[in-house]
Amino acid sequence: MSQWITVCPLEVILTGTGVCALVGEEQVAIFRPYEDEQVFAISNIDPFTEASVLSRGLIAEHQGDLWVASPLKKQHFRLHDGFCLEDESRSVRHFDVRVRDGMVQVKA
Repeated sequence: MSQWITVCPLEVILTGTGVCALVGEEQVAIFRPYEDEQVFAISNIDPFTEASVLSRGLIAEHQGDLWVASPLKKQHFRLHDGFCLEDESRSVRHFDVRVRDGMVQVKA
């Protein structure tokens, strides 16, 4: 049975950045691209290097979607579903995420 796990206050995620959170046994990269309450969550593990770095990637808009570029090899992962632009077989897991009462929650 899945449940919502409270991760952190929204205010600790600076606009235009991401943070990493441990949700159960999974490292989750949570991104806040704008000053509103819109947040996205994907796996923090870069599938090309197996490094825990995606939360430190740069957020960019491309073809009308928001993406994060891995800080290592620069592959792009779409924030709303984890799809990899350069190699769809290396897409990452997407997590449901929401903001409730100012707190970021991830569905585990």
